[in-house]
Amino acid sequence: MRRETWILYVSMFTMGSCGIAYEYTLSKIASDLLGNSARQWALVIGIMMLFMGLGADFQKRFRDKNLFTWFISLEGLLGLLGGFGPLILLNAFSWAPTHYALIQYFLVAVIGGLIGLEIPILTRINENFSKELRVNLGGVLKMDYLGSFMGSLLWIFALPFFFSITQTAIVLGLANLVVAGGALLYFRKRIPSAAWLALGLVISCGALIWAGSQSKKWTLSAEQRLYKDLIILSETTQYQHITVTESHSGTIKCFINNHLQFSSADEFIYHENLVHPAMSVAPRRKNILILGGGDGLALREVLKYSDVEKVILCDLDPGITRLASAHPAFVRMNGNSLQDARVTVLKNQVLKAVNKAESEESPVIVASKRPMEYFAEAEVARVQLIHLDAARFVEQFEGTFDVIIADFPDPNSRELAKLYSRGFYELIHDKLNREGVFVQQSTSPFYAREAFVCIGSTMQSAGLQAVPYHDNVPSFGEWGWWIAKKTEPNRDLFTELAQMGNIDVPTRYLSSRLIRSNLEFGKGWLDSEGIEVNTLTSDSVYQYYLEGWKENFL
Repeated sequence: MRRETWILYVSMFTMGSCGIAYEYTLSKIASDLLGNSARQWALVIGIMMLFMGLGADFQKRFRDKNLFTWFISLEGLLGLLGGFGPLILLNAFSWAPTHYALIQYFLVAVIGGLIGLEIPILTRINENFSKELRVNLGGVLKMDYLGSFMGSLLWIFALPFFFSITQTAIVLGLANLVVAGGALLYFRKRIPSAAWLALGLVISCGALIWAGSQSKKWTLSAEQRLYKDLIILSETTQYQHITVTESHSGTIKCFINNHLQFSSADEFIYHENLVHPAMSVAPRRKNILILGGGDGLALREVLKYSDVEKVILCDLDPGITRLASAHPAFVRMNGNSLQDARVTVLKNQVLKAVNKAESEESPVIVASKRPMEYFAEAEVARVQLIHLDAARFVEQFEGTFDVIIADFPDPNSRELAKLYSRGFYELIHDKLNREGVFVQQSTSPFYAREAFVCIGSTMQSAGLQAVPYHDNVPSFGEWGWWIAKKTEPNRDLFTELAQMGNIDVPTRYLSSRLIRSNLEFGKGWLDSEGIEVNTLTSDSVYQYYLEGWKENFL
């Protein structure tokens, strides 16, 4: 094989790697800014594929004698647009949010078109060195597909550990410019305007390198325009983007993918409602499971109970639990619940390790007292922290719990909707002790009434006796929860809640009298006629959720 062909094949491999990585990067930015990740990934990749096809057809307008010039020019332009793409989108979202979607999809279309030009132009160039069509086409496509595979691996397993999403795009842009520079250097005698192209590539490289050095500052500046309070932390983990702000009065707010998760001004209203009704009606509360809740705030409330012996906290993202255990703002709010001697982090994500820990006798380190004054004056439970998908954990864990607390985000995507499905609740049913109690935050019964009712109906379809309650959380408005037990004769969960005595531990807000009032809903508000049960394949709760919030806010 001729050396020129090898040079072109290496170029195609690199271009294929960059192309798939651009698709992923732009999809990630779109889902972070607009939410609804499945839809945004599908739209971005679909639009890019469409314009890749259009670009592949448009290349027929380029004359053979100018192919090298076009190839290097297009690679340089792709490197600049792809490298600056996330920064362009972040600033567009902060400066012109109403026109953001138009800007986003225009950029996606242009980049897709440029990627689509690459393969046919490179194939035509390679005709000069590989005359046989089947060899030429097979070799070019092979290197493109192999490069795409390598690019996907790098984007998933390597780039996120060293670069932010904006820096990743800049690295990809530089890779495109290196390809263009290498081709220019090797084929310079065939390119009449080589000097001007070289100058353009040098300037482009300098621009991207400068952007890389400034990307954190520019990203934070663009993000700050989205929030009225000062950003004190902005971090992208493997799973989500976390932003923490602080107001002039000291109020801390945490946002995930631009959606408010909690405010220090009223998070205790939400978390006391989430935890204490279930803990109060549970006959036993020695063994507790918290699904989600990586911020440690639900754990803070659970650890007020002196009879709790063990808590497993399962949260997918180690980034949020690391912040909750180390960042001063989180530690102040969660009472240091994730950072003391009795917390064990199970780093092995294979669930057999957890089940093995359940069955083996091992020394248990127990903290003597909690430092916060409203915690129970007694020794507290040991805590096991594991980073794993909640559905996978519940499916594979061998054992049962006295209380299970689910503190998931709203079902605002298909990925999250599975955590509100009948299949998931059937797993929960199996993991509850005979008298165990399950509680789950369930979005707003006012803004997303159908979604709220759907959650309760789905629990009941899985064999759980479910009761709704609600309260006003100022940062969110009217909010709701569903609490459930296994269905048993002669046991009525509503009556148990309505007749419960005083809460056994100190609270800042909640009382047993308030819990009883929270059980009441307006006339016809819980009517479930025509509302479908949510399954793993139907995504009913997701559709109801979208309809409810759109109706109230669009």
